[in-house]
Amino acid sequence: MIQDSFGRAAQYLRLSITDACQSRCIYCRPAGWSARPGPQMSADEIVALVSHLARHGVNKVRLTGGEPTARRDLPEIVRRLALVPGLTELAMTTNGLRLAAQAQQLKAAGLKRVNISLDTLNTEKYHRITGVDGLRDVLAGIDAALAADLKPVKLNTVVVRGENDYDLSELLLFAQWKGTPIRFIELMPMGPLAGRWQERFVSESEMRQRLSDVVVSWVPRPDTRDPARKYYAGMTYGRGVHVGFITAMSCPFCSGCNRLRIAADGSIYPCLMDKPCGSVLPALRPMFDPGALDAALANAMGRKPREHPACACGVMTEIGG
Repeated sequence: MIQDSFGRAAQYLRLSITDACQSRCIYCRPAGWSARPGPQMSADEIVALVSHLARHGVNKVRLTGGEPTARRDLPEIVRRLALVPGLTELAMTTNGLRLAAQAQQLKAAGLKRVNISLDTLNTEKYHRITGVDGLRDVLAGIDAALAADLKPVKLNTVVVRGENDYDLSELLLFAQWKGTPIRFIELMPMGPLAGRWQERFVSESEMRQRLSDVVVSWVPRPDTRDPARKYYAGMTYGRGVHVGFITAMSCPFCSGCNRLRIAADGSIYPCLMDKPCGSVLPALRPMFDPGALDAALANAMGRKPREHPACACGVMTEIGG
């Protein structure tokens, strides 16, 4: 078992397989930023890493980016990871732009479920927030994921004051119509908006207030290892939808953190908002060295803070959230 100095076990790996992404989201990718030209873990190295971690208590893996569908060998990676003993869940977070063409293939390869970013249903706003004219492609990707039975399909919305904070009710109604859970994510002080975080931040309580025009009751759902504060939102005419709020800033969930993050270049991030602590690459190449990998992970996890810093050090597009 991989533990930090506070006894929190790492059971959930968020693995960035590339920092490339066609989107340029205002809260994620700084202006002028480009993917790092350095080494990127190969499919063989990813499988060796995950197999080792699975033998040490990691049972859930989420593939992230950048944008994971930017890797041409994504189906191969999914197929091989789906065969790793000990993994009970293999999921992916995506911007959805290429999902319509890949959902069936990824499901057949062994992907269990998917989270799709959707910050607005307004075409012009979507273009302004993400930097790409791709809302139609994302909506097609959502439909393809549902058709492929990549369930539960979850929608992720990062809420930014002045951008999409008045779009929440429309997004909730869309999620209810599609039968998908939706999660509203508090903006974190990292990336391009870090310097303006206080003026752009919208708390869970304000989000729920904004949703009061369509929600008549909030029924708390059982607590799980998922960091989202979950509710069943009762709506008019007997409708309802499962809603989660990711409240890293207004109500941190650090005490129950079971996550380990590894970037595409092998950098180890014990905490999303802290600096990386070493790399797994020296233990993976030129030959896999289990002892060196254990030492690198133990060193990194030993530096994991009790709570995340007040302001982040990294860039979201390199870490994958």
